[in-house]
Formats: sequence, structure tokens, C-alpha cells
Amino acid sequence: MKDMAFKSDIEIAREAHKIPIQEVGAKLGIPSDALVPYGHDKAKIGQDFIDGLADRPDGKLILVTAINPTPAGEGKTTTTVGLGDGLNAIGKRAAICIREASLGPCFGMKGGAAGGGYAQVVPMEEMNLHFTGDFHAITAAHNLLSAMIDNHIYWGNELGIDERRVVWRRVLDMNDRALRDVVTSLGGVANGFPRQTGFDITVASEVMAILCLAADLDDLQRRLGDIIVAYTRARDPIYARDLKADGAMTVLLKDAMQPNLVQTLENNPAFVHGGPFANIAHGCNSVIATKTALKLADYVVTEAGFGADLGAEKFMNIKCRKAGIAPDAVVIVATVRAMKMNGGVAKADLGSENVAAVEKGCPNLGRHIRNVKQFGVPVVVSINHFAGDTEAEIAAVEAYVAAQGAEALVSRHWADGSAGITPLARKVVEMAESGQAQFAPLYPDEMPLFEKIERIAKSIYHASEVIADQKVRDQLKAWEEAGYGHLPVCMAKTQYSFSTDPTLRGAPEGHTLPVREVRLSAGAGFIVVICGEIMTMPGLPRVPSAEAIGLNDLGQIEGLF
Repeated sequence: MKDMAFKSDIEIAREAHKIPIQEVGAKLGIPSDALVPYGHDKAKIGQDFIDGLADRPDGKLILVTAINPTPAGEGKTTTTVGLGDGLNAIGKRAAICIREASLGPCFGMKGGAAGGGYAQVVPMEEMNLHFTGDFHAITAAHNLLSAMIDNHIYWGNELGIDERRVVWRRVLDMNDRALRDVVTSLGGVANGFPRQTGFDITVASEVMAILCLAADLDDLQRRLGDIIVAYTRARDPIYARDLKADGAMTVLLKDAMQPNLVQTLENNPAFVHGGPFANIAHGCNSVIATKTALKLADYVVTEAGFGADLGAEKFMNIKCRKAGIAPDAVVIVATVRAMKMNGGVAKADLGSENVAAVEKGCPNLGRHIRNVKQFGVPVVVSINHFAGDTEAEIAAVEAYVAAQGAEALVSRHWADGSAGITPLARKVVEMAESGQAQFAPLYPDEMPLFEKIERIAKSIYHASEVIADQKVRDQLKAWEEAGYGHLPVCMAKTQYSFSTDPTLRGAPEGHTLPVREVRLSAGAGFIVVICGEIMTMPGLPRVPSAEAIGLNDLGQIEGLF
């Protein structure tokens, strides 16, 4: 085991021996002139080079997902990074694809999003802060459209926008509950017409979802033009293209559309691009990054946000469906500590051995295993190892998983890097090369929208019924009649439970799924289904992570984790 005494993630990252980004690209056959460097250790990949890869065969795609998150931690991104390093260590040409970090959770509760321990992506500080400016570009493009809506109304409202039916809000990449519900344009005639609106966090923006699903710049502009921003008094939709906003928005996103290339601590290639939230959006990195990586590497390891009930479901039903890709194997990440929490143990008591609690908490993992298998892909469980795990507790998880018809392997990548995850890497290769995968989405395009919601609620969440007001049902019918019935549904619900009650852990059965609201994301190409109490603009916790972040005497950033 490497010496990790008292070393934080940021200290380990700071000690990393990074190689020039051109050398990282060379590992995948990317020539230097196809890279647009942002300093010495990060770069964007040029669109012309990407376009030239179209006729190449795809590598194997490995999805890393997890159980429902708990305060004990699961380590999904850490496992994704570690597995990429592990595959390279056993002689495979592998790359990883993960999402970019949002400033909101970075300064809020979650902290950074670049892995941890000796399974990290670097440069850690830049990745968790401004990186290459992609999120700022998305924020700017989104808010340009907001400004053009209000400006159009101010200068005579030629399109006949009903000011009460403007559905396009503003965004900010920060957790700020004070902006959830605001009134704009106060102060007199010169400032426009007052109306009630609000802010969402940037990662919840439809522009973020569009960038992550677009195939190229032409597709990006088409999708941006398809955004519905408001309705007339006759309930006719007003699109972004009606305001002539799609061209300028595309210009703002031109560079952001290009995938970012960085490296792991072991100098292996990592694509870090896009970042929609998984509880309020589709939770996957960009299609263009994943498809580019598949053309360049033999193995691509990617992740989907939060637990498999959210991230993996949307990866399969939205991203794979839209991008024409399919996973060859799925890794479900779990920890002994999280099993104990699902079994009723308080966080303060997780250090004590409790095999009975592990066994009681395992049904949450079992539910995810069975759910993922519904998509026709082989599954392996990675037990992300913590120092306090006992042999008896690990054996309990292994035995439970075996009874579910799968295998659980202990992974020690956090402490040992690639050397600690080679058993999982070999198992993934075995599964991916076996030809077992017979991928299929959970529902067909032609299924009615409400039935798609019911299919997910009953098959994935194990709810007994879906309840929705007649207004919601009528809205779904209206969208079907308008030609949107073929779209997939993007479920917005708590990440902490299969139900809409975040305190209900384990594997609940027979609960009710309430649909509070539905929203049409015509540009992204899905229907957002808001279930229970879900915030599209999070707030900061009582003690935000920002309180511990600052510069030390050497001018280095401290407090990121």
C-alpha cells in the first residue's frame, strides 16, 4: 500500500508527475496539431480530427454505476478512474470518460469530482474550478437567450409572447436558494415588464443537456433552435430560433463543444466533458466525448451519476438510445460502509464490525443488480475498499452478490492505484469479450409517455403506482399530439432512495410515485418528469465546503477534496 498517511486528495494530486498533454494524446494516436492546449496539462480535441474518425470501429464500452448514495460514500468516480488505470496496467488501451465538476456542489456539500486517493484525474484544482470554461460558456449561452426573450417583449413583442407563459428561466453555476423564485424588471418602464421567474443551477440547463447529446456543431445549433422558451396566449410554442438566438448561442458554445483531454495520476487519457446533474437531468458526460473515445481506445470506462436507478437508467434509456451506443459490461460500485448504513447503522458507528447490518443493507445492492440486468448487459460488483472493512463483512457482501447471480470483487484502487484493481479489470475484460451483452432500452420509442413513466416507476423503482393530476396527464397527451410522443422520459427525483422519500433506504416495495410536474426539453429531446420534492436550484448546507477553501502561504489552493 502506498504511503497515504494524512495525505488529502489535493496533496496527492499536487505531487503527481504529469506528462505533457501531447504525450497523453499520443497514447491514443491523437496528433499534436489536433489538440488545442489549455496550458501544459489539458487540451481540447479539434472537431476536424473527430470528424475523421467516423469509419473506425468502436472499442468496448464499460459503464460504472453505483448503489443509492449514502453519507458513507461509494466512490463511483474513483472506481471509474481506477478501472481505467487498471485496464491500461493489464495491457489494454483504455480511456475514461467522466463529467466536469459543477461549482455549486464543489463549494456546497460534495466537494470535488475528480476521483480520490491514488485514483484521480489531474489537474485536480483546475478541474474542480474553472477548467476550460465550458460551464461558463453554457451559462452565458443560456442567459443570452433569457436576455433576448425579455428584450423581444420590451421592443414590442412581435411574436405575441404571453408574459405569463415564459418558461425559460436563468441559470447560475452556484447553489443559491435565494434565486429560486424572483421578480425581474422592477424599477420602471426603462427596465421592461415585471414578471415572476427564477434561476436554476447551470447543470440543470437544457443547454447543458443539449451540448452533452449533440453530435456536432450543426446538430448543436439545430437543437438550440428547438428549445421552447415561451407560449403565446393561444398556447402556441415560441422557439429559440423564432428569436434568432440559436446562431449566437452556438458561437458562445463553439469551443465548449470540443471534448477536454486530461490525464489520470498514472498518465492515462481521460476525457472530461459536460456535466448534467443525474437527479434533475440525464447525468452523463457528453456523447461527443464518449464516441470519440470509443474510436480511439479499445476500452472506454464511463460513469453515470448517482445510483443506478437514476444515472444508469438514463444512460441506457436516453444517452445510448440517442447516441446509438451500448455498454458491453456494467460495474456497480458498493461499499461495506454503505451496506451498513442501509442496514440501519448510524454514520458514527460505521467503524464497528456489524455483519448483520451489512446483510440487512444488501437488498439495495441486489435491487440495482436485478435492475441493470433488465437491460441485457452483464454485471459485476466492485466493493470499494475502506481500511475499516473486516473480512467477515466483505464475505457477507460477496455471498449476497453470488446469490444474485453475479460476482463481487474487492477493489483497493483508492490506496494502491491500478495495482489494487487489476482483478476487477480482468473480470471486466472477460465479460466484455464474452459477447454476453444483448442491450435493449427498457421501453420502445412508440410507447405513450405516461406508460414510459410507469415502466420506469414499476420496473426500476418497484413502485406500485404512479399518481399525477389530470393537468399533467393532459399535458403529456398534448405533447404526443404535437409530435413529441417518441421522446424518452428523464426522471427528476431524489438520488437517496428508490422512492421519492430520501429517508427511505434499502429496497422499498409498493410505494407510490407522485409526478408533480412535467417539462418538455424539445432541444435536448426528452421529457423531464419531476417527482416529489426536487430542487433545480440547490441551496448551500449549514456549513458549506466553501468555508474551508482558500490559499495557503505558498499561494496554493487548500480545502478542495
